[in-house]
Formats: sequence, C-alpha cells, structure tokens
Amino acid sequence: MAGLVSFFNPKSVAIIGASKAAGKIGNVIVKNMISSGYTGPIFPINPKEQEIEGLACYPAVDKTPMPAELAVLSLPASRTLDAAQQCGISGVKNLVVITAGFKETGKEGLELERRLVETCRKYEMRMTGPNCVGLIDTHTPINASFAAGFPLKGEIAFISQSGAMVLSILDWSYRAGLGFSKFVSLGNKADLTESHFIEDAGQDPNTKVILCYIEDVENGAHFLEAARTASRKKPVIILKSGTSQAGAQAASSHTGALAGSDLAYETAFRQCGVIRARSMAELFDLAVAFASQPVPSGGRVAVVTNSGGPGIIAADTIEQKKLQMARFTQETIEQLRGNLPRESNIYNPVDVLGDAKADRFRFSLDKALSDPGVDSALVLVCPTAVTEPVETARALVEMRAAHPEKPLLAAYMGGEKLAEGVKVLEEAKIPCFTFPEPAVSSISGLTGYARTRELPANEQDLSYECSNLKNVKAILYDVRKDKRLVLLGSEAAEVVEAYGIPAAPTTLAASPGEAAESAGRLGYPVVLKIASPEILHKSDVGGVLIGLDSPERVRAGFLEIMNNVHRYLPNAAVYGVEVQKMMPKGTELIIGMSKDIQFGPLIAFGLGGIYVNLLKDVSFRLASGLNRGEIENMLAETKAYTLLRGYRGEKPADIEAIIGIIGRVARLVTDFPEITEMDINPVFAYNQGACALDVKITVS
Repeated sequence: MAGLVSFFNPKSVAIIGASKAAGKIGNVIVKNMISSGYTGPIFPINPKEQEIEGLACYPAVDKTPMPAELAVLSLPASRTLDAAQQCGISGVKNLVVITAGFKETGKEGLELERRLVETCRKYEMRMTGPNCVGLIDTHTPINASFAAGFPLKGEIAFISQSGAMVLSILDWSYRAGLGFSKFVSLGNKADLTESHFIEDAGQDPNTKVILCYIEDVENGAHFLEAARTASRKKPVIILKSGTSQAGAQAASSHTGALAGSDLAYETAFRQCGVIRARSMAELFDLAVAFASQPVPSGGRVAVVTNSGGPGIIAADTIEQKKLQMARFTQETIEQLRGNLPRESNIYNPVDVLGDAKADRFRFSLDKALSDPGVDSALVLVCPTAVTEPVETARALVEMRAAHPEKPLLAAYMGGEKLAEGVKVLEEAKIPCFTFPEPAVSSISGLTGYARTRELPANEQDLSYECSNLKNVKAILYDVRKDKRLVLLGSEAAEVVEAYGIPAAPTTLAASPGEAAESAGRLGYPVVLKIASPEILHKSDVGGVLIGLDSPERVRAGFLEIMNNVHRYLPNAAVYGVEVQKMMPKGTELIIGMSKDIQFGPLIAFGLGGIYVNLLKDVSFRLASGLNRGEIENMLAETKAYTLLRGYRGEKPADIEAIIGIIGRVARLVTDFPEITEMDINPVFAYNQGACALDVKITVS
C-alpha cells in the first residue's frame, strides 16, 4: 500500500505537544526521534518553548519552515481536534495520535473520535490511533513513539492492538537478540487498521515475517483480502485473544448452535493462509523460526537425540502436529549402522546414546540432513556427564551451513550446564528450545506455510448461477412484507431450487382436502409438516408425520398435526401444513450457513439428522473466496466423508453432487446478504445425486 510509505519514511516530522520536561510523553517522543537516527527535519510544536532537546521549537504546525509530512499528536484529548484541523490545513498527510481519552472512555469519547476521523477524511489525512504507543521503523530509521528504547534492526514486523504488548516485547527483544523491521501500535483503529499495516508489511522489502496481536478485526472483507495476499509472499502469524462478539449467533438453527464464538476467526485464518499462534511464546517462537530458517519442502522430520525418552516425546508430538517421522534410505541406515555404537537406534529418531560427544552428533545429523527423505531436522541434547554442549552446538552450526536448504532446530534440555552451547546456537540463528514440543510446533508452522505459499494469490470463487433470481427476490420480499424472519418450508424449497439445489417437492395446504389433492399430484407416500415460522423444530410438538400412503391418511394426518400444535403452542401463527414427497433414504448430511458479523457467511458441512448437535461432526468455511479445493478439504475433515466414500462395502455417494450443493449455498447467501441463517438438514446423499429434505432459511 503506497499510501503508508510516508508513515514509516516521512520527509519531515512534527511533534505536537512536545515538552521540555523530562519524563513527559511529549519529551520522550522528541528524544526518541533524535536518538533513532532519523535524518529528516524534526519540528517540536509548543507555543511556550523556543527550543526542546536542542531543536528549534515552533508555536504551531503551520509555522514550521516546511510542511510536515507526519505529525505525532501528544496533547490532551480536548485539544486534539483543533490540532488535527491545523494539520489538515497545513498539508500534513499522516497523523500518529498518541493521546488517549477517546472511544475507550465511553460515549463522549466515542463522539470525539468520530469527529477526529471526520477531520482526517475532510483533509485526506491517514491516522493511526488514537490511544496508541506510536510506530517505529528500524530501516528508515524512525521512532515516532514513546517506547523506552529502539529495537534491534531485523526483518520482523510486529503489529499490535495492545500498546502494552509493544512495550513489553520491545524490552524482551533485547535479551532475546531479536531484530525487528517495524513496530506498530494500532490503538483504537479509528482509521488505519491491522489490515492496512499487514498490506504494507507484505510489500515491505525489509520485512520477512509479519506478526500480529489482535483482539478483533475491524473490517472482515479487507482483512481477508490483505492477509490472503500478504501470506502468499511471507508468513503472517497472528495471536488472536478475547472472545469475539462477531461470532455470537442467535442459534435458531443447528448451524448457528455449532458455530462457536471463535470459529469465524479460526476459519478465516485458515482460509487466507494465516498461521495462528496460541500463546505469546508460540508467536515469537514461530517468528524466530521463520526469520532464521528456510521453508521446508515437506513435513518429514528427522530427530537426533542422546536420550531415548525425549526422542519418543518428539516423535509423539510430530504425529500430533500431523507431520511425519522421516524414513531413511537404506544407504543412510547402513552408514549409521556402520559408524554408531551397536546399542544406538539407527532408525528415526536416531539415538546416539548418552555418552555421545560432538563428533557423533555431527556425523548422525549430517547423514540425516543428506537423506532425500528428510525435509527438516531436530536435535535433542540432554546434559550427561560427557556431553559437550559448546562443541555440539558448533557441530550444528557446521551442519546448518552444509545443508542450508533444510530447517535445523534444537532443544537443549537443561540449564546452566548447557547455557554456553545455547548461546552459540542463538548467535548462529539456530532456534533453540528447552523442550521438544515447542520446537516441533515451530517445524509444524514452517511446514504449514510451505503449503500456503504454493496456493495461488487470487483464488476464483465458484461460479453458480441462479435460474430464477426474480422469483427468489419476490419470495424474500413477501416474507419481509409479512413481517416474518423465517421462510416457510415451501418457500425455502423454491429458493434453493432456483439455485439448482435439488429439493424434495413441497407444497403448502390450507385444508385436509388441499393436502390430499397435493399428495395425489406429488405421489405417495408423503410427509406432512406444520407450516409455521415460529416452530423451527416441528417434531418436538407433533408437527411431522411420515409415510402417509393414502388420501384418507393424509386428511387425518392434517387434522392430527393441527390438533397437536394447537395443544402445545396455541398462540403460534400457523399457515397450514406442508405436503412433501417422501424421498428414499440416503446418507444424512447437514449443509448450512451462519452469518458472522465481520467475515460474512460461514458455510457448514457434516453429518446430519437428529444427532447433528450431539455428534458435532462439522467443518466450516467462509463463503468469501470459497473454491472447489476448499470444499474438498471441508468434506475430508469430517467423519461423514468416510461414509460418502463407501464404508464397509457400501457404494460411494455422489460427492460431486454434494460439492455442488455447498457451492450453490455459498452463492445463494452471497447474492442475498439478508439471509442470516440457513439449514438444509437432512440432505440425503445417494449413489447418484442428492436431495434436500428440510430447508430452513432465516432473514434479517
């Protein structure tokens, strides 16, 4: 995003609210700008001072010798609007508003923030904040923040919604020796959001890894586009905290009940290639791995260890992370057998035994990394009486140089005895952990990103057309006119049929005679269902009868259903009884949609029928950007897929028909955003074709 280049590399900077008093934020920002090595003009703004920290001070932003391209505002919230107005008039392009006291304080602060954004829009200024720490770029260099110190120069961009997180990580990074390209504190995200800065970091040649700490996403569609594009170029790793209100569902449908509060974020991250960290430790473990290691060509891991127990733990974790223990070639096995003690395990994990010195580690690791069946390696070192921590670390450094195309990570499982060896590895940029599990998690992140990078940057949505768009619009118009939120079954069947989704023929009957007449046209046997937008689970009130095979039974069934409903729900609005052709039994599936407030329609697929909420065999994808590959993965993630492929001699189901229904549901809910929830449960899957039996559609 070209518009953010001047944020991080402005021609000149004004600091409005600059102070001479040591310890004041306005003084810290001036000192940080000077000490960062920024080479452009710095203009402290304070009408009461002539000079601050050796720089000429100006009474107002319009009194500087040249227009400031970036202005940093650190003054009371009540004065921020006037200052922003002066910036706009003076031609300032970008604002960093450090000041707090906006929407985080309540209604009055929210109104003040709204007016601040209006001012930025009026003068075509971009703003980060308010209520933020500021921003840093180590390559410009610039430090437009009140952070204590300046980060080491590196290739990691850190974007954080929490200012405290920025300050804490910066302080920690000195001890860890971790370098950064950028630090960005988002604050209230009144204008620029995480998506804008992910876009910018994705295009930044000085950034190799993008890290984010977020509590919510401001604009779901923009985030998906930005993250999807950036993640094809470099890893985007996000720690998402908090329980999102965006995922809260009315739960009037099965799909809504299954969609948990965090599910939309999980699905969005997976679909756009974001790697999700589960903790701060994992976030920065992954950052270190990506900044220092190559992306592996596959998920086959070799483990070299001087202790059997940790090797087993590593192997277990590798399986849990859906990686593979590498299988060595016969040549590698023979070389290991010929050069290691008889007691050593020469298969994977390679156990070089507790008396191993550096030469044994070097030899085994060289053979493992040379094997074509190995994509990455993990070395585990336990402190025995003869362990050589430093020499072993140097051996790893040699092997890293000899095999630069394969990731190499280590776990030095001890304390003081191994500390010098750990230091050697850290200086050589070989990630070193205390235990095997986080090391394997880092390898898993590297491997997962290898798959993400191979995906095309712009995936085409599935293209399914509606055969009768006019009729769908008319049905939804009538529902709104009737002041209903739920479509009748007959209406829902018409809607899905217009999108090419095969549904059991259904008609609405207002009397026993009409029901019998409809049944005769549809053909026996039939199913009767109560038609009421207020009764979503019809069986619970005796509102469903199946297998009716004669006019007499249909007329009697109509009356029975009406009596049941009147007894259980005497005040429910009833439109009649739906008559549906009874379809042959198939594999019961559910295909549905629950709308997320940020990311839009969330499509569900899984085992259907009455046990859907109990079994919860469901996978989800966003309708946005959904393609055939995602739908196939969606199916494969469920136990239902085993049944569809043919379980215990059963004929396989028509998977193409199921893929088509999912794609058509995605197109329907995208075309009509007023649809907030949808359930097709069950969908009967057959050897040839499929059929929707019970369709529920809820609109806003």
